[in-house]
Amino acid sequence: MRGLIPGARFAGLAAAVTLILSTPASAGALYEPSMKDAEPPARRCSLSANVAMTTDYVFRGFSQTDENAAIQGGFDVGCGMFYAGVWASNLDFGGAVNAAGQNVDVANIEVDFYGGVKANVPNTPVEVDLGVIYYVYPNAFDPGAELDYWEIKLGASAEVAQSLTAGLTVFYSPEYTGEIGENWVIEGTAEYSLPKMAIFSPAISGTVGYQEGDEADGGFDYWYYNAGISLGFHEKFSLDVRYWGTEDLAGCSNAVVFQCDERVVATLSASF
Repeated sequence: MRGLIPGARFAGLAAAVTLILSTPASAGALYEPSMKDAEPPARRCSLSANVAMTTDYVFRGFSQTDENAAIQGGFDVGCGMFYAGVWASNLDFGGAVNAAGQNVDVANIEVDFYGGVKANVPNTPVEVDLGVIYYVYPNAFDPGAELDYWEIKLGASAEVAQSLTAGLTVFYSPEYTGEIGENWVIEGTAEYSLPKMAIFSPAISGTVGYQEGDEADGGFDYWYYNAGISLGFHEKFSLDVRYWGTEDLAGCSNAVVFQCDERVVATLSASF
């Protein structure tokens, strides 16, 4: 339950994108094919991988690992404006007793599948992202409250000033994890890149998000936020130290699992 507390969980977004591409003809060659004869440019595709170690897997303010460490990783492929990927992490959603009286794990792994379209809005610095995410909890013990769920997202981001990027994303799930009805999340982000220092490329960033769930079906509303600094180094590596917190939720510090009290999380990641 990414951010799930006993009997609940969270996520959610929406929008539209139009991209216009043009390829101007070049001059100066003895022979220049006409636009009619020219071959269309090949669509370039790329494949990348990522891996991370973190002191606590926190999703929208909630610990997904009972405040313990996690190992995470995934693969991404991009072709022009289209992208797709898969990502996984270990979990600790606590235990339960099955019908045979045996103690079992509620869930100990999460796998996310996602895909979408990213494109720049013509004549603006804005990039839009429209996508779908499917959250899967293999071999989860979730009788009567399916943990797997999907959500759509719509986001926009832009460099609003030199070295400062800001974004806004909306997520929507028609049936949130644990079958607790519709769920909306709106999330704002900002990142400021600092001058390079020795081998490090530092940046400070923060997020503020708000979830609104279907309270009639067990959903709930709350705010979450984080702020931190990341240090990129040797092009492929990054160390991130981040402070997390939530508002409008009681009992987080005493929760058995899915704790959402204030905490600091450190993450070391690499991409290839």
